[in-house]
Amino acid sequence: MNRQQLAQDIIDAGRFLYGRGWSPATSSNYSTRLAADQALVTVSGKHKGQLGPDDVLATDLDGNSLEPGKKPSAETLLHTQLYRWKPEIGAVLHTHSVNATVLSRLTLADSLVFADYELQKAFSGISTHESQVLVPIFDNDQDIARLAARVQPWLDEHPDCVGYLIRGHGLYTWGPRMSDALRQVEAFEFLFECELKTLAITRR
Repeated sequence: MNRQQLAQDIIDAGRFLYGRGWSPATSSNYSTRLAADQALVTVSGKHKGQLGPDDVLATDLDGNSLEPGKKPSAETLLHTQLYRWKPEIGAVLHTHSVNATVLSRLTLADSLVFADYELQKAFSGISTHESQVLVPIFDNDQDIARLAARVQPWLDEHPDCVGYLIRGHGLYTWGPRMSDALRQVEAFEFLFECELKTLAITRR
């Protein structure tokens, strides 16, 4: 797939995710794999519902901009580490929904476990509701290199991981194509909402 189409995938994803309320204002960042050693990433500080072709840039897998004058998202390293982790990953989405933010703050444990939900089958590698999806929660950190260093051991120990949360911040998920990553965002958001509604009922 050429750069123009990959950029359009990011633009379209931004409009969709903004429209659902999962990427308000300039929050969130998205990427696609441009080459084996390059990614196409959203430029820092751009409104995700109003992205255009100039609002993405190429980086290497160390997160360095390959386009002078363009600054990548501060969290680019969290994208590129996923491309290094698995060569089959072709798109990464980071969103800032209310549900993800609130649930990650309410959960005192260092992970969420989804079990017996039919929609778990929307995740790559899951073929039955009779399974568990473990979603780690990492404490937020403005030092992205340090945060990435905490994430990597989890990824190495859990090769079937389909996404993670940053506490009080948002969701990271990924897939071979942008459509796969978008499907997983939708599945996560459904499950987050179910968990929050269940908590609201059981805590009455």
